[in-house]
Amino acid sequence: MSFSEAHLYYDDLAIGQQWESFGRTLTESDIVNFAGISGDFNPIHVDHEFAKSTPFRRPIAHGLLVFSIASGLGVQSPPVRTMAFLRVLEWVFHEPVFIGDTLRIRNRILEVTERGRGRRAEILWHREILNQAGKVVQSGRLVTLVEGRGPNRSSVSRVTVPNEPVPMQPESEVPGSHRQGE
Repeated sequence: MSFSEAHLYYDDLAIGQQWESFGRTLTESDIVNFAGISGDFNPIHVDHEFAKSTPFRRPIAHGLLVFSIASGLGVQSPPVRTMAFLRVLEWVFHEPVFIGDTLRIRNRILEVTERGRGRRAEILWHREILNQAGKVVQSGRLVTLVEGRGPNRSSVSRVTVPNEPVPMQPESEVPGSHRQGE
């Protein structure tokens, strides 16, 4: 895949901007395939009879499967010229995810730090993964490397971000907020 004109440079991004993805429904095949790839065949994920004996009463998705699905949803929310996924600063697993749950993500820009004389920037994101009921099932902060237009073409502001998780504002209160499909 190559970047299109719709893919944003870091110069196009502003601190506080927020996007929400479309939904993706988790299937049993997703769980079985992830178990095969990861080697994690914990019965709480793949054995319906065993799962009945747990507090969840049914199989739950692997936490890292949900994280991976969110990574895919993030590719278009927003579509940016991401060069690399650099690091996860913190990640919290709040709620279980079940077969049939529909997941979406909400991404908000917390910090932009120029690198390479303006040719790229590290973007600090706050990401929430929500289920169909709007409950946050996972959240955290992560950093990506995003291509820029080139040296001296940006007026990116820098901020210091607290180490504590930052509560999300309703998207109607954040300037430049977008929801997929609007």
